[in-house]
Amino acid sequence: QVQLVESGGGLVQAGGSLRLSCTFSGRTFSRYVMAWFRQAPGKEREFVAAISWSGGRTDYADSVAGRSTISRDNAKNTVYLQMNRLKREDTAVYYCAAGGTYSRSDNGYDTWGQGTQVTVSS
Repeated sequence: QVQLVESGGGLVQAGGSLRLSCTFSGRTFSRYVMAWFRQAPGKEREFVAAISWSGGRTDYADSVAGRSTISRDNAKNTVYLQMNRLKREDTAVYYCAAGGTYSRSDNGYDTWGQGTQVTVSS
């Protein structure tokens, strides 16, 4: 059984930076597409970023493109999301997801972490 655990969330001021981590256990990490989603209060869960098995392909939502970087270290079974120049609108619970299909849709992922809270204050 695949399990994902996120960490690294917290409270930061606008303009600051944060690095989220997601550790993967079970089966083979390298065969999975990994992604980050987020959900703010009262809003639908939305795509943030995704990374292919090899790390050669990455994809970002327009809202974070240019100031965020998704990466993975298959040897450590870990995927990261580095977020810079944070904005109030980045406040959300961030979820790590794993799946067999590269997608911007949450339907492309079948395993989810418990989430980590990111709060950006002005």
